[in-house]
Amino acid sequence: MIKSRFGDRLDGWLEAALPFLFRRRINPNVLTVIGTAVSIGAGAAFAFGHFGWGAIAILVGGVFDLIDGVIARKHGIATAFGAFLDSTLDRLADMAILLGIMLHYAARGDAGTVLLGGIALIASVMTSYAKARAEQFVSSFSGGFLERGERLVVLGVGAVAGLMVPALWFLAVAGTGTVAYRFALAHRELARLDEQKLGEHPG
Repeated sequence: MIKSRFGDRLDGWLEAALPFLFRRRINPNVLTVIGTAVSIGAGAAFAFGHFGWGAIAILVGGVFDLIDGVIARKHGIATAFGAFLDSTLDRLADMAILLGIMLHYAARGDAGTVLLGGIALIASVMTSYAKARAEQFVSSFSGGFLERGERLVVLGVGAVAGLMVPALWFLAVAGTGTVAYRFALAHRELARLDEQKLGEHPG
């Protein structure tokens, strides 16, 4: 939702806020890898109970995740592999962050919150996977409230405010709802495509 609403303007905002990153032609894939490493560090911070540092690392990793695409588009160096790398490492970063949170609560013996984190993790992966699979058949596919940007904001706010358990509840419930919505949307769009194919080749 964040990218779909502010997508084009985000490029301009980031270039205005961080002009030094746009003066030279930086390999965006390097930024993607750095951002992922920072996000994995966020997971480690959460695992050891350093929620404040975890929130900061989520913010920094998220900035790198935005900047790599902006730089690639500005300098005309966007590649198919870069898009693949960015999407794949986003999944790694998401899983690392939630796994770190789950490890923290596992060490405290809080099995219920570990389960909650697991549901949030599954919903996170399924949200992205449903989109990736649907886009093999339709040119553009999105929907549901809880996309990656929103998930990171919720986790960051939850960490800073000391509301991680409510944040996980929100991710689990809203994430599951987003997955269900995308399944319903995929069913509608793909059924429409099937009907078009049957119309073109009757009998």
